[in-house]
Amino acid sequence: MKLNRIKSLVPTLAFALSMGCMTSCVNDLHVENINPQQTSELDADALLNKIYSSFVLTGQVGPDGDKDIADIDEGRSDLYRKSWEMNEFPTGEASWQWDDTGLPELLNKTWGADNASSVGLYYRLFFSITLCNYYLDEVADDGNADTKQKRAEVRFIRSMLYYYVMDFYANAAFIEHVSLEPGVRYTRDQYYSYIEKELLEAENDLAAPGTNKYGRVDKVAAWMLLSRLYLNAEVYTGTAQWAKAKEYAEKVINNGYYHLNTTGTNNYSAYQMLFLADNDTNGAQYENIFPILNDGIKTQSHGSMHFLVLSNYPKREDSQMDVIIPSGTDVSWGKCMAVTGQLVDVFFGKGVSAPSTTNSVTDITSAAGDDRALFYTTNYTRDITDRSQESQGYGCVKFRNVRSDGKPASALAKVDTDLPLMRIAEAYLTYAEAETRMNGATGAAKEKIDALRNRAHAVLHNSYSLDEIEEEWIREYWFEGRARIDQIRFGKYNLPKYRFIYPIPNNDLTNNPNLVQNPGY
Repeated sequence: MKLNRIKSLVPTLAFALSMGCMTSCVNDLHVENINPQQTSELDADALLNKIYSSFVLTGQVGPDGDKDIADIDEGRSDLYRKSWEMNEFPTGEASWQWDDTGLPELLNKTWGADNASSVGLYYRLFFSITLCNYYLDEVADDGNADTKQKRAEVRFIRSMLYYYVMDFYANAAFIEHVSLEPGVRYTRDQYYSYIEKELLEAENDLAAPGTNKYGRVDKVAAWMLLSRLYLNAEVYTGTAQWAKAKEYAEKVINNGYYHLNTTGTNNYSAYQMLFLADNDTNGAQYENIFPILNDGIKTQSHGSMHFLVLSNYPKREDSQMDVIIPSGTDVSWGKCMAVTGQLVDVFFGKGVSAPSTTNSVTDITSAAGDDRALFYTTNYTRDITDRSQESQGYGCVKFRNVRSDGKPASALAKVDTDLPLMRIAEAYLTYAEAETRMNGATGAAKEKIDALRNRAHAVLHNSYSLDEIEEEWIREYWFEGRARIDQIRFGKYNLPKYRFIYPIPNNDLTNNPNLVQNPGY
């Protein structure tokens, strides 16, 4: 796998990354060499920006050209889009019209070790991990509070990246420093212990809740990732940690700064405000614990929120969808994404269709009795028998590039809407699930679910079973890239168990003698 230079940071970084980024496939790396007489100092803040932007950006000049990782389709190589494909398509929650390389195998649950999405995510993760390792190697802890805080932020992000490695691949490479040596093999248990340790240590130096710059993490992000780690502990280690999941979810809920957005406008519900182009200022910013910043001019990519908005809207000559419920884009992609009948079931009942005419968002949300049923149905079938047909599968109007204040977005080809990678609603669901697993359907669990259903104007229940809590995860987070792990945790991921994790790329097995392939592949 070839790595291209990161010119905006420091010329000497190119060599360091070429030797360490993949941690295991050292023999396959190749970058342009640099002048050995040239010296430069690291621009630490530029590198920190690069680390944060690695969730959405793929290179140095926009969506195409001078990409970070060669031999990968740059348009589909951003971290979030790759992880989204692998978390959503095998679950049956979403469908994709085009036969992009690797996607039919995910949709048909037939992927192997050379699947383009899986390989691309693996190398994107280790590219970003190496950026973090390089930062922590080069930016020493000098006792300065600002330095300590920024190092803690990078440790958090590295922990999150390793969380993705653990979740998707289970047993893979591990390295903490830029090195010529191939990475050692870590098991899920080892990753779990490392991530937990790093987050608990980094928490001390992270900013207090709400005191960091918007878009950068603080202590609450660490608590949120710890609660997610503990919620899935039984999947990862075989030992449940429900009490810890509840404890850290409660810390998130009671953080004193972030809170559920419960205020909408005449045109948009409180839930819709989370996914609009001004979600950094419209009140949703207080719910978004870790937003990935997007700008239609400054963050050019084909991933992140750009992907979620543009892939879900048909071209205007094909549909009135963008006229009736404007996307705020040039709809240049066409409707390559579709909502499946399986997802519609959760809002309308098994096999039940939504109203077939959509003249506004409220036509569907009112029929569903839930503001989160953000579908468009006119001239679209509920069920998909041939995913290549754009007319099959409802449209998604959850993600849009329009502002709640009526002002125009900065661009049409890309979007301004920030990606809520972590939002506080997760803590409410984590608390309710962990409490219910330990103590049954209690009032404390009901209170947390009621808060989300109140926001969505959904009817409240007397209590909530685990099955109902699972459905609440789906209603709250559909198309947000987490369906797979929730299905696995609830025993609803209907694939052979070996497919609960993904294979190690064959190239890494060839170049790193420490690795072995995951069973079944």
